[in-house]
Amino acid sequence: MKLKVNDELQKYYDNYYSKEENKSEWRDLGAIDKVNNIVELCGKYPHEKILEIGSGEGAILKRLSDLKFGKELCSLEISSSGINSILKKNIPTLKEVIIFDGYDIPYTDKEFDLVILSHVIEHVEHPRKLLYEATRVGKFIFIEVPLDDTIRLKEQHLNKSGHINFYSLKTIKMLLRSCNLKILNYSVTNISYPVRKYLSGNKALIYYPLTEFCLKIFPNLAPVILPYHCALIAEQE
Repeated sequence: MKLKVNDELQKYYDNYYSKEENKSEWRDLGAIDKVNNIVELCGKYPHEKILEIGSGEGAILKRLSDLKFGKELCSLEISSSGINSILKKNIPTLKEVIIFDGYDIPYTDKEFDLVILSHVIEHVEHPRKLLYEATRVGKFIFIEVPLDDTIRLKEQHLNKSGHINFYSLKTIKMLLRSCNLKILNYSVTNISYPVRKYLSGNKALIYYPLTEFCLKIFPNLAPVILPYHCALIAEQE
């Protein structure tokens, strides 16, 4: 059976990036953190030809290009408003951006050195299907997800950020291994102070140093209680 994004989620994302309230400032701030994680984990592996799946409005692509990380970038996105936003950025190293059905990737086996899924898997109905496809076309896979599955998580189907999957450090590792992916390295990170300040205002003065302290002193316990991000690089077993 051919899979595609269900109608509810497709409708949610179709015009998402054209809405006035979804301004790009915080995405540009967040892209600094996300690309730092990509460079840190993937820099020593081949990365000349890169595919980003679920590029949104293109903040990560733009940042990668600005840093000259990768000689050729390609992008897949399910949202027409996202693609319009990406094209408006005139990213120098972006070869092409293609709208796709959320699962079937229109490239040949191992066509890319690196495939990036940054804050995508938590939005996907059938994450294993997408991971298998990403592994097919890429030699190395970078995944980043929010670690939302803390003791504070309330029962929900679709949160305000569009998340339908909620991961802990344990469950994201299990997901990758269940897809025959060997985890080469990973890191648990806090969002930067500028992003926290944008999201929380003056509360960031207290919340940011608290989360930094907890992660440093209690690295195993902190993600069970407080939300962080997890970035991983993997390859096919």
